[in-house]
Amino acid sequence: MKTEEDYKNGQVLLIDKPLKWTSFQVVNKLRWEIRQRYNIKKIKVGHAGTLDPLATGLLIICTGKKTKIIDTYQGQIKEYTGTITLGGTTPSYDLETEINETFATDHITDELIHETTKQFTGVIQQKPPIFSAIKKEGKRLYELARKGETTEIKSREVMIPVFEITNINANNLDFRVVCSKGTYIRSLAYDFGVALNSGAHLSALRRTKIGDFHVENAVSVDVFIKSLEAE
Repeated sequence: MKTEEDYKNGQVLLIDKPLKWTSFQVVNKLRWEIRQRYNIKKIKVGHAGTLDPLATGLLIICTGKKTKIIDTYQGQIKEYTGTITLGGTTPSYDLETEINETFATDHITDELIHETTKQFTGVIQQKPPIFSAIKKEGKRLYELARKGETTEIKSREVMIPVFEITNINANNLDFRVVCSKGTYIRSLAYDFGVALNSGAHLSALRRTKIGDFHVENAVSVDVFIKSLEAE
């Protein structure tokens, strides 16, 4: 049984983020529920690493004094699974925006797909998507992108120890990626399409691990709220 003091002293909560929720929506919902349950006027709640609205999976939420150590979780190695769809690109590199350009895929073999993954393992240079939460001159890039404004984005160094294609179903490639902080899987999908002399976008994404934390040990937002009510 958790108490008000437990949440104020700090809890590390493992939440399985629902599809179409932003990470901030999850934080705001949990903060509101904790405040309501214990009649608390103010409590700090934060997340350790954003997940895109169209991604599901592990979100580490810290409360109270534990928010001071969020950085230690943000810097840990992460694992994702998902699907890359060949033959078309989108401005956001995922399904947030519609396909804006189509490409041939009949030259792409299973062997070429597996061989091309090698270009994206180890230390690589990667450009974040224009639709991202990175700030430039005080504004988040996705705010500029949604207004149709373009901006130059610098490449950054990221580490990808594992990038493997786990299943090929026509133009849909299921994958598993293990990567460092700051890696954009949407950019990986886009760049992978370019490397195949085609185009690609991310059509599904799930974060399965952050460091030693696994999504199998996470609970949904609804289950967490029910557990609060039972306390």
